[in-house]
Amino acid sequence: MTSAHDIPADRLILLTSDKLKENPALAAPEWSKFVKTGVHKEKPPTQKDWWYLRLAAILRTVYLKGPVGVSRLRAKYGGKKNRGSKPDQVRKGGGKIVRVCLQQLEEVELVKKNGNKGRVVTPKGQSFLDNIAHEILRELVKEDAQLGKF
Repeated sequence: MTSAHDIPADRLILLTSDKLKENPALAAPEWSKFVKTGVHKEKPPTQKDWWYLRLAAILRTVYLKGPVGVSRLRAKYGGKKNRGSKPDQVRKGGGKIVRVCLQQLEEVELVKKNGNKGRVVTPKGQSFLDNIAHEILRELVKEDAQLGKF
């Protein structure tokens, strides 16, 4: 069976975000229109569906690297802060965004807490991502067949 390990991350995250949009419990909070994703950013995201992309990316990260906590996810979504003439420094991403994403994923039972170690993917979440990965693999095989690679 195909898993999320076998599929390119960009395709998996895009299709997962489309599937997550269908769930009303995963609606973007009102404040997400105005917030920056971290102290290292100068402006808020310009994509309208950035919240769902972040949800999908966090779900994939928890699937691949779980148990994972808020601190490690903040470090993953951080970046370099431009400090003018001074050298750049690495800063973590926004913690509230990561926490709310994880709480929403827990609400729909795709992720659960694992004691004090962080969050892990539930069997429902694992099958959700594996089914999406299988769909993508079928698309990739069709594309390769059309190009004559098989």
